Amino acid sequence: MKGYVFDGPGHGAWREVAEPALQDATDVIVRVRTTTICGTDLHILKGDVPEVAAGTTLGHEAVGDVVETGSAVHGVRPGDRVLLSCISACGRCRYCREAAYGQCTGGGGWILGHLVHGTQAQYVRVPFADLSLHPLTEAVRDEDAVLLSDIYPTGYEVGVLNGTVRPGDTVVVVGAGPVGLATVATARLFSPRRIVAVDLAPSRLDAAQAVGADTRCLASEDPERLVEDVTGGLGADVAVEAVGIPQTFESCARMVRPGGHVANVGVHGEPATLHLEQLWIRDVTLTTGLVDTRTTPLLLDMLADGRLPTAPLVTHRFALDEAEAAYDVFARPDDTGALKVVLHS
Repeated sequence: MKGYVFDGPGHGAWREVAEPALQDATDVIVRVRTTTICGTDLHILKGDVPEVAAGTTLGHEAVGDVVETGSAVHGVRPGDRVLLSCISACGRCRYCREAAYGQCTGGGGWILGHLVHGTQAQYVRVPFADLSLHPLTEAVRDEDAVLLSDIYPTGYEVGVLNGTVRPGDTVVVVGAGPVGLATVATARLFSPRRIVAVDLAPSRLDAAQAVGADTRCLASEDPERLVEDVTGGLGADVAVEAVGIPQTFESCARMVRPGGHVANVGVHGEPATLHLEQLWIRDVTLTTGLVDTRTTPLLLDMLADGRLPTAPLVTHRFALDEAEAAYDVFARPDDTGALKVVLHS
């Protein structure tokens, strides 16, 4: 079979790879129907995630069909159409017992496309299948469901829930890429007073407005002054960093009000300065986090009921064997307008 393989910093290719086989009784093999590319995959290709070994098939998001199950798997069977979670959960360790699956110490956590071969291939082995797969109903399309592998639970859990968004809040989301857009869409569920979306690209701000942003601001147009103006000088109740670079993190820390919350969602590849000389007196809460995907069943129900906007997030579609072209488009969003790039088998 073939898959998209990380061959060291700056190098990735769609090429022949070994077919996966069951290794543990809790494994399943899934034939990939739909997968997608994440900003984290680009970080891996840049060398920002050194734990990823050369030769690893990338990808941690997919919808597919179960083709083989281990003897200890009880939740799915061959022929089932399933959503693959970006997080694998052993179900036994302290963190899994607390539903903090992203911190699993029993061999799970973020492993697909990271520590084991991932989903950007024709077939994938999924460890801990009973807690890491979600059967899908006919009411949910593959292209919509794949957005719940990672970006929707990440935006909801790490941005909205960690940020403690409440009714009447002013929420600023810096970065209107896929995860930022999912944050905007799920923040709306809590009836904030306003959501301000900040990005470099007008096309991404258009998408943010389509999924629920009230105010849009180009990064070049002084978003800090805008937030100050719309809050009467107070600052944002919640500032969500969804880019992963020092400048945007530090900007969020400046935009948040005293007693407010900075929720970092972005994947950072270099240090950012935490200005405690300014923040120590302001009662600001800062959270970081890897998604746990504990809310995926809830989000799937909402998706089936038409409560989550998905169409504005998918901008490009490719065949699975066009993965190299898909990566090229996804890596140049300023030129291509790419948000979520979906690959279908």
